[in-house]
Amino acid sequence: MHDLDALFNPQSLAIVGASSDPKKLSGRAIHYMKTYGFKGKLYPVNPSSPEIQGLTAYPSVSAIPGPVDQAVIIVPSTRVEESLRDCAKKGVKVVQVLSSGFGEMGPEGKAAQDHLVEIARQAGMRMVGPNSLGALSPSNGLFATFSTSFARGAAPKPGKVAFITQSGAFGSCTYVMADLRGVGMSRTLATGNEADVDVAHCIDFLAQDPETEVICASMESCRNGDQLRAAINKASSAGKAVIMMKVGTSEAGAAAAATHTGSLAGDDRVYDTILRETGAWRARSIEEMVDIAYLLVNGRMPANNKLSLVTVSGGIGILMADDGARMGLEIKPFSQALIDQLAVVLPYGAGRNPYDTTAQVATNPQLVVDVGQCILQHTTDDALVFYLANNGLAPLVFRDTLDALLKLKAAYKDRLVVVIMPSEAGVRAELEGAGIPVYEDPTRAIAAISAACQIRQRRERMPTFSISNQKSKLAIHPSDESKAKQLLRQEGIPVIEERVCLTAKEAVQAANEFGYPIVAKILSPDIQHKTEIGGVLLGLSNSTEVEKGFETLIQRAKTAKPDARLEGVLISRMVNKGVETLVGMHRDPVFGPMIMFGLGGIMVELFKDVAMASAPLDKASAHQLIDSVKGAALLKGWRGSEPLDCDALVDVLCKISETACKYPEIQSIDINPLLVQKSGVVALDAVISV
Repeated sequence: MHDLDALFNPQSLAIVGASSDPKKLSGRAIHYMKTYGFKGKLYPVNPSSPEIQGLTAYPSVSAIPGPVDQAVIIVPSTRVEESLRDCAKKGVKVVQVLSSGFGEMGPEGKAAQDHLVEIARQAGMRMVGPNSLGALSPSNGLFATFSTSFARGAAPKPGKVAFITQSGAFGSCTYVMADLRGVGMSRTLATGNEADVDVAHCIDFLAQDPETEVICASMESCRNGDQLRAAINKASSAGKAVIMMKVGTSEAGAAAAATHTGSLAGDDRVYDTILRETGAWRARSIEEMVDIAYLLVNGRMPANNKLSLVTVSGGIGILMADDGARMGLEIKPFSQALIDQLAVVLPYGAGRNPYDTTAQVATNPQLVVDVGQCILQHTTDDALVFYLANNGLAPLVFRDTLDALLKLKAAYKDRLVVVIMPSEAGVRAELEGAGIPVYEDPTRAIAAISAACQIRQRRERMPTFSISNQKSKLAIHPSDESKAKQLLRQEGIPVIEERVCLTAKEAVQAANEFGYPIVAKILSPDIQHKTEIGGVLLGLSNSTEVEKGFETLIQRAKTAKPDARLEGVLISRMVNKGVETLVGMHRDPVFGPMIMFGLGGIMVELFKDVAMASAPLDKASAHQLIDSVKGAALLKGWRGSEPLDCDALVDVLCKISETACKYPEIQSIDINPLLVQKSGVVALDAVISV
């Protein structure tokens, strides 16, 4: 049994600090659970009252007869430790601390919070919070929360979608939006400060929870990247869709996250990568998250990314086609055989996908469904989308069309059928009950279908390998470009032949041996971006230019960086046949080594056409990384140019990955540029930090 089972399925629950007033924060949870039918035993704890809201109250948790699976603590922060020790004494399995005044308040509060964690761990007890909004499980009447989201007098309907958030206010907003959308909930939790239980741990529980099919989660930060990665991977492998929101992406948002939860937001691009690799979808709004969840629980996962569109409006049909193409869906023209059959069903229809029934179907609206049936007969696994204008707002007029849609879905249970139209609640409920999602906005519907398709595709491509535990010590300290290249050469990465020269005479001698033209670069551990000070000279064509170039570089370095340590000038033959790329590694403090690839030189800073993947890479994932960059087209033969050696590039990406895993003290590797040639690759510049 998962250690969070007692959080969502408690047989007995104590409310510490319970109030007789259902309007107070400390009285709402008891009121909710009495109102909505909590199936376990409910124990108010308050030493000042023998009875609370009609239930026998106890002076302490330890005074309750029989076992207590879960306790909810909502008392002033100064009394939380005492209450927690009492729960530990009783042998409570899970404690929710709803009280605030801890890590979110600064160093003193963080110290008190850490002390709570120590008490809980010594007792073998899991702790949610502090500063949590509480947990919810409608199927068993668990409403251990003070959120006003559930004070409307009607409980949200049980369902298959779980919502896990760090922020309580974010959670409340999400719950209400989902409930108003008709999305039934399985579990919800706002984790608060996450002193112990965090979003990742909850996802791990939900991955094996039989009541949950879709997991919606929002997080501001993550402490344990491996745990989050493993939890989402577990859920995706179990066939459950994970829809994540990661907030705190902007500089202002990251600062707000730090003050709100007492933790810092991570690198946003890294989160994008981790979510993609684990099969999750990153939503950019609560509305988008709810839309996708709604599609998956009321419809089904699309079998492929092909879309058939039927519309009573040509303009809306074009809008849906544009949205679909922009969002990566395939909207292929119908076959001639299908067009011929559609002409029999609806002689005045037009188009090859989208198919426009025109407004004339108003005289016989069931013909729209006949068109859809014809399309389903002639296509394989494609999702079918109907745009039906405002017909759903007139239930009596829409009745025949509704019945036809229900029969159509019954005959094609394995196909995703979506209807777009404003509709009366009863009409929507009948369609949803038959497995037909209903959207009012065409773009939102297409976006939800696209996201579901990408979730399916990401599951199919999830990496199955793990990081090696074999570590080594660096034999070379890569303090400057020359030593960085020595380390790369040691690890099997092709590097340009070059020589460190301490005098102009040595530089000329090296140039004569290498052959002209020559590249000369200042060498200093204190000057990483050499081009910014004019520290690189290209195309030196003779010994005179090399001699003068040496002196120029030394003088420029002394002028721009008077305190820089100068270790000479690097001399190498100039190589320019090929495409410049960037290959690098960034060791994220949460998720570990991340491999980067993109166009090289200054282009990477201008266009930011860079992709990222977790280490280690195998050859398949390295190829995927290359293909995800738009500029990769230049490597494969662009407009008549010869294709370059992508296999050699893949080999370098894998070796950089191995190096990152092998040497944990390396914080970053930057090979820019790595020149990809017709045959082979060569590193022209490199920076490594430890």
